[in-house]
Amino acid sequence: MITRFAPSPTGRLHLGHAYSAVLGRRHGERWLLRIEDLDPGRARPEFVGGIIEDLAWLGLEPDGEPLVQSRRTHLYAEALETLKKRGLVYPCFCTRADIAASLSAPHGDAGSAYPGTCRGRPDDPARRASTPHSWRLHSAKALDEVGGVPGWRELGGEAFEGSATMIGDAILARKDAPSSYHLSCVVDDWESGVTLVVRGADLRPSTPVQRLLQILLGAPEPVYLHHALVTHEDGRRLAKRDAAPTLAAMRAAGVDGPALAWELATGQLPTGYRLAGD
Repeated sequence: MITRFAPSPTGRLHLGHAYSAVLGRRHGERWLLRIEDLDPGRARPEFVGGIIEDLAWLGLEPDGEPLVQSRRTHLYAEALETLKKRGLVYPCFCTRADIAASLSAPHGDAGSAYPGTCRGRPDDPARRASTPHSWRLHSAKALDEVGGVPGWRELGGEAFEGSATMIGDAILARKDAPSSYHLSCVVDDWESGVTLVVRGADLRPSTPVQRLLQILLGAPEPVYLHHALVTHEDGRRLAKRDAAPTLAAMRAAGVDGPALAWELATGQLPTGYRLAGD
């Protein structure tokens, strides 16, 4: 198995990241590190060094040099161009405010409930040249081309079915980023030869659209392991934005990194933490 750990350098790693990294290392004969730094508003170079430092403290060493997404934007552009030529994407000029205003009962992220405002509009190259826009997947055309919503397999053989509502007209490139998470993830896993995708259960809803892109681009199908999330004892999620205790803080407090990694690999969590669902 070839696995990968793919953090975004938007803050220091916490225990949930460590759990995911350890599981990936445990299941991977080759374990790769990918730095997902395509968010210009949040990614910071100083956090890349922190990721390397935290993994070394845990005793986790990637097989090979880290793959850095900001150095690979030409590959995402090529994949997007392939979809453009087949009429499977379209430009979208809507802002989040536009989308929210057009929904009768907007909820959650307006980008995930896109009403199709720009779908079917004639292409206007002059407008594209002068106006910021994103590129969206034309999900109806794409699903028709592949013959329906693709499912996926989890490690151990369990099969899951996706749904069209989990795909929607997903954004594949934004006006402020050369690729969305979906497109860059598919391209990089393919290019890196990843055969097992290990990530948190919160990313399971991303799998149908990524499976669809894999089929459209001719990428091989990996197996997935969507693991339970590490939470506080009271069930609160660990999150960078909520100032979750970092691995750096645990290190400063004298915690033994390799011992922590061994405990995580055997399903043991430090006092005060648990896995969601336990």
